[in-house]
Amino acid sequence: MSVKLLQPVGQKRLTNVAVVRLKKHGMRFEIACYKNKVLSWRSGVEKDLDEVLQSHTVYSNVSKGVLAKNSDLVKAFGHDDHTKICLEILEKGELQVAGKERDSQLSSQFRDIATIVMQKTINPETQRPYTISMVERLMHEIHFAVDPHSSSKKQALDVIRELQKHFPIKRSPMRLRLAVIGQKFPNLLEKLNAWDANVVSKDESGSHQSVICEMDPGFFRDCDALVRNLQGRMEILAVSVHFEGDTHVDDFDDYEDVPPALPKESADSEVQLSEKIQKQTISEEKKADTLAKQNKCSTCNAFVGDAKQFRDHFKSDWHKHNLKRKTKQLPPLTAEECLADMDLNDSKADLKEYSF
Repeated sequence: MSVKLLQPVGQKRLTNVAVVRLKKHGMRFEIACYKNKVLSWRSGVEKDLDEVLQSHTVYSNVSKGVLAKNSDLVKAFGHDDHTKICLEILEKGELQVAGKERDSQLSSQFRDIATIVMQKTINPETQRPYTISMVERLMHEIHFAVDPHSSSKKQALDVIRELQKHFPIKRSPMRLRLAVIGQKFPNLLEKLNAWDANVVSKDESGSHQSVICEMDPGFFRDCDALVRNLQGRMEILAVSVHFEGDTHVDDFDDYEDVPPALPKESADSEVQLSEKIQKQTISEEKKADTLAKQNKCSTCNAFVGDAKQFRDHFKSDWHKHNLKRKTKQLPPLTAEECLADMDLNDSKADLKEYSF
């Protein structure tokens, strides 16, 4: 008795795929895509649809290989054109990623958030930014978890507020130029003092007086509203200011004879810089020695100038004469000695030729 093996109809099993899912009219539709291609398509990097879709087919369940019914497609999308439906699902659907891909995306976004935090914060003691590795370590210490559905910038601002509760860290100040009419200038300075802003320079000449200041970005909106009420102008000179040296020459007018004390980190950086310069000097000396050795003729035991002169030296009679002496294990001669020796040999040859 023969046994008939029944195969399921309408199933195409796919493995190692990225699934994009879309729910519409209470029904679920899925498409099978190549891994790491969906995001490239949505960002506009990938233009070829065949490089994204593994098949122009709409499924109700990709993992089980169950195809979507045409009646369901017409009911949900109004037509049963699989290619057009695949494009709509590819654009609006939710991407289902595997564990390793998800970990890779979260790790990349964690790094992006740490980079934004590093750019927007400074160490209040040294007025310098933290390193990226230190920022990541601090983020791990506060047990920060990345939200893949939220923007990196928004999460970075949340991280900064959370880090300020536990560690000495603050927002790097913004540098602004504020200009108002002379009568309202004292009101502006009073408000800047209340915001603990650092006044870099002032210009009190003319009808409109201006000030360049550095303030916490958290007061930017209030400062903008104040300048508008005072009918003034505001210009953003730098979004993030880090300590790079003297901000203004007037800050050190009273301390000409006393050099400012450097923070420990700055002193360390100067030591590293001096070591780097010393290593560079040694390397340059070695390079000069190497260059000198390259332009030295070992046969004649003499230094020759540039590369062209060095090549011409090998064609000279002096080098050829010393080369003959070298084969006889005789010491090399200088150019003058060589010339005299060659004249002596020529004279001996002439005497030998005319001798009877």
